[in-house]
Amino acid sequence: MTQATKQESKDHAFHMFQKGIQVGFPIMLGYIPIAITYGVLAAQSGMSIIDLTLMSALVFAGASQFMGVNMIAASAGAVEIIIATFVLNFRHFVMSLSFMNEVRDSVSLKGRTGLALTLTDETFAVSALNKDKAKQKNAVFFFLAINLSAYLSWIFGSFLGGLLGEIIPEQLSQSMGVALYAMFIGLLVPSVKKELRIGLIAIIAMLINVLASQFVSSGWAIVLGTVLGGLTGVFILKEKKQ
Repeated sequence: MTQATKQESKDHAFHMFQKGIQVGFPIMLGYIPIAITYGVLAAQSGMSIIDLTLMSALVFAGASQFMGVNMIAASAGAVEIIIATFVLNFRHFVMSLSFMNEVRDSVSLKGRTGLALTLTDETFAVSALNKDKAKQKNAVFFFLAINLSAYLSWIFGSFLGGLLGEIIPEQLSQSMGVALYAMFIGLLVPSVKKELRIGLIAIIAMLINVLASQFVSSGWAIVLGTVLGGLTGVFILKEKKQ
């Protein structure tokens, strides 16, 4: 490969990375305020700035982190939080496999694995809308830019929220707690619009959680509500035999 060819390849890779940043910019704008809210709530639930920032860096899952903070505030145990997070994030296995299959011809296994680890609902949706890039040269840089911009903005927002959590009045921060419920409702409503039976599953999970909380800790009640509520979906969503 000549020097000119190498330079051309680098320029194209940089161009693909720039395109990925542009496509991922709206995700960044959406993530930062939500991450700030998470950081504030996490800080005021007793987590240190280092802990809440590391949680964003290692877990990187908004809904699960909000739930985790809520469970920490309720004095739930580590095992309860880990199981609940695993169940809530199980959909990421399906998304990651789908994404890795889409880019298998243009991205190495190592690259696909790295991209899958930083995949979220939003970056998966944006990547799906730009699937034509998966067939292009240096596609890995395009998808890396999308995931990296989302990842860094979430960590930055979490850190900033952790700082603000120490100065924001407690009454204001308590009102921000509605973000937890707003996020889950935001995830639920689109699915219910497509299939009303999903709403029934959510109600069953809620009732299981309320009932279980009378006998076990709130952390295990959340785990039982999530797992058993999800299992009911196997039967409720089962297609009727013709």
